[in-house]
Amino acid sequence: MRIIGHRGARGLAPENTIASLLKAIEHGVDEIEFDVRVTSDGIVVVHHDTHLVDQAGNHLLLAHNTYEELRAHKADLPTLEQALMAINRQVPALIEVKPDVDTKPIIKIIKSFLKKGWQPKDILVGSFKHATLRELHAALPEIQMVVIERWSGMRAVWRARELGTKRLNMNQRWLWRGFIAPMRRRGWELYPYTLNDKAKASRWANYGIAGIITDYPDRFEK
Repeated sequence: MRIIGHRGARGLAPENTIASLLKAIEHGVDEIEFDVRVTSDGIVVVHHDTHLVDQAGNHLLLAHNTYEELRAHKADLPTLEQALMAINRQVPALIEVKPDVDTKPIIKIIKSFLKKGWQPKDILVGSFKHATLRELHAALPEIQMVVIERWSGMRAVWRARELGTKRLNMNQRWLWRGFIAPMRRRGWELYPYTLNDKAKASRWANYGIAGIITDYPDRFEK
């Protein structure tokens, strides 16, 4: 069972920061997941929400602010390049591209790392939005796409087939033994998110999940 750090290791360090990515590596993850969005000046940053909320409670829309403007409110806001350099091919990086984000600068960065010697297996790209995955797959056919799905196994499978991938990251609340086992027999790789219960993960591993996405990788150290 593969262990994937969620937003780095968000239960152990501030999520989607370099500190969180390094904390996940420290605890022996097999892969690190983090989110990306694009600022108004085209910088790809590692951040989950549409807005950045600073310590004073100010809400700044990432798409309407430059990277430097955002950094003035969150000094540890990393770029995609910084995140990849911090991981440095120690484990694969799973980049979740948020819906309605411009994919062009993301594609450009991934291609630049591939030209520097990174291998396709070092990077995976996922999204909830199928149109986003289609754009990414067309530009990066060598990179494995990851279908991220909130509830519908049927929709996830349909999208995965179109993209030529077997990788499905699915909301754990909709998964159960009667779904997991048949999916495994059919060759699908299921990764439930966000699963922090070690006992539950062990049971589901017996049913056939390929791995888990967790906030607390320290609970699953081998």
